[in-house]
Amino acid sequence: MTGESVALDIADGVATVTLSEPDRRNALSTEMSAEVRDALADIAESDARCVAVEGAGEAFSAGGDIAAMRERFESDESLDEQVRRLERTTSETVARLATFPLPTVAKIDGAAFGAGANLAIACDVQLASDDASVGFGFRQVGLSIDAGTSYLLPRIVGENVAKELVFTGELVGAERALDLGLVNRVYPAEEFDERADQFVDRVATGPTVALRHAKRLLGEGLDKSVQRAMTDEATAQGIVFETDDHEEGVRAFLEDREPKFEGR
Repeated sequence: MTGESVALDIADGVATVTLSEPDRRNALSTEMSAEVRDALADIAESDARCVAVEGAGEAFSAGGDIAAMRERFESDESLDEQVRRLERTTSETVARLATFPLPTVAKIDGAAFGAGANLAIACDVQLASDDASVGFGFRQVGLSIDAGTSYLLPRIVGENVAKELVFTGELVGAERALDLGLVNRVYPAEEFDERADQFVDRVATGPTVALRHAKRLLGEGLDKSVQRAMTDEATAQGIVFETDDHEEGVRAFLEDREPKFEGR
């Protein structure tokens, strides 16, 4: 599927969502946000086993649509309508990505800023080139935070660091982002595509049913007691015990070879 603003390619178990407005640094317009949601809906109905999100050109995403912000000053739309539209567009897109059942990987080669940074950290894993940068500079345009910043960012870097990044609007480079936990790995720019694709392929060839349950359990774990977490884990294992991939994993281990998971 290819839209005006987003391209979707599904091959070998990997669904790649590409933000495709490089001339606008992949700013999250209403149209782009809607097309990301459409892409996720298509992926949910496909045989994909992992999702990769990337930006075309020199940026992952420069965040909110500044031109649309300017137009809002002259709009007849009420304040309540503007707030509801924000919830229906960028915020809903980030929320759907954050709760998507398959493993998701952000491939950050360039700047991820504001809501664009939230789109990146809404993924399960963040891979960055050494040219990448990440920032939550809503203050630069006189705004508070949105698109899930208050939920996502403190869970990754802690409350005090989250406040620092928001209060200063600092655009941090790849190595500092790695130190803060905003990204999982940093690769040299000239090797980024190859090494990021290798990582994504490893996830996509994993035991898909087991990884879906693992993602759900990890996402819910912070809000549970240890006893409840262990009970839910045991329940999930009961489901995964019945999968072909579990049987293949055990056989491969006993035969001292790499497993060949098929996602079922």
